[in-house]
Amino acid sequence: MTKKLYWEDSYMIEFGARVVTVNENLVELNQTCFFPVGGGEPYDTGKLITNGNEFVVSDVSKSGDRILHKVDKEGLKPGDKVKGVIDWERRYRLMKMHTTSHLLSSIFHNETGALISGGNLDLDKSRIDFNLEEFDREKFTGYVEKANELIKQNAQVKSYFMKREEAMKIPGIIKLLEALPPSIDNLRIVEIEGVDIQADGGNHVKNLNELGKIEIVKLENKGKTNRRMYFTLT
Repeated sequence: MTKKLYWEDSYMIEFGARVVTVNENLVELNQTCFFPVGGGEPYDTGKLITNGNEFVVSDVSKSGDRILHKVDKEGLKPGDKVKGVIDWERRYRLMKMHTTSHLLSSIFHNETGALISGGNLDLDKSRIDFNLEEFDREKFTGYVEKANELIKQNAQVKSYFMKREEAMKIPGIIKLLEALPPSIDNLRIVEIEGVDIQADGGNHVKNLNELGKIEIVKLENKGKTNRRMYFTLT
């Protein structure tokens, strides 16, 4: 199992680790702050450094409870000690996008009961799909304006773990159409104090005031109950 340092501190930029396995250009470490693609959040990029040699990390993925780093060349071997350095500008932008998606999904859920049917985070613009019958562009604009007002209130964002049995008693803890697998006993919770609480495994900012301003890029009607919104941060 790879220890997930990003769960301990999403602001961690550098870390030390030991190579566990190497399979061609896929490297497993005993611990990492590189986030693997998942839950709509893209993977981190960066580099692994050992003995003056740099190995560019271009992709990070999960294989069971292991996290695999795709590097640009051979040379690493099991037992090597490395320093990992993530591309902070990329990570921080995605963190802000992820927290924004939680803020928006909370407002839409509270106002309409809508759940998230899909989504994708990206650097320039991100997407959320809502399971919602009504498609009222003015209301969408109003919900985003409400989110921008909440940003100004400087709510703290925190994460912690909770037993699944207790977490599932919290209304709105799951805002996805598909429930989490029953095998997950301890859920990681991300809470925007006074605003939202969701089960989530991704990276987030510490305070809403870090987000800036949310702007709608495009709204689309994708079907009978699928409403799509692209947004960005300025």
